[in-house]
Amino acid sequence: MKRSTSRSTVGWTRNAATLMLALLLAAAPFTLRALSPSAAPPAAEAVATLAGGCFWCMEAPFDQLPGVRSVESGYIGGHTANPTYQQISTGGTGHAEAVRILYDPTQISYEELLYVFWRNIDPLDEDRQFCDRGSQYRSAIFIHDAAQQAAAEASRRELEAAGRFPQPIVTEIIAAGRFYPAEEEHQGYYQKNPLRYKYYRFNCGRDARLCIV
Repeated sequence: MKRSTSRSTVGWTRNAATLMLALLLAAAPFTLRALSPSAAPPAAEAVATLAGGCFWCMEAPFDQLPGVRSVESGYIGGHTANPTYQQISTGGTGHAEAVRILYDPTQISYEELLYVFWRNIDPLDEDRQFCDRGSQYRSAIFIHDAAQQAAAEASRRELEAAGRFPQPIVTEIIAAGRFYPAEEEHQGYYQKNPLRYKYYRFNCGRDARLCIV
């Protein structure tokens, strides 16, 4: 009898321990989920799409701005699906070279991005930016909603009212269509090929012209 009682007690103890462990493991996922950073709502993110001639030269001004998460070169505003750089270069697809900027609007505003944009383009040249000619190099603000349209139009009016330019501003403000990312070789070109980039930028007269406008 004594031996039987001992086994019964041990068996009950093991069962109780197993049940307790099961309860703890069942509760653990809920505890971890509650504490996990991934459970927090995603941070705010917005998009701006801007064209200012050669996209190689439009990445750098935005890349280092606080609140900007990524800058991607690509094509927008045309009528050909999945265009290539070779097709774009002929000017026959209707696209413009542009950059798509993903940013946190709690850290940097759309108006601040426009401020940088206007200071890195020549707003007086139609279908051209610096040494690059053709509609693919036109300057444009591709808006994504009514708030961006209002901000873009206000910034253009402010420039016009400043009386800095002897000619009218020709930079377009137009609804954004589909954006096609450019080939990988064009992404971050100024970082991958710094010497070629600087040579191109200097010979294109970009900085010299920006000092004037």
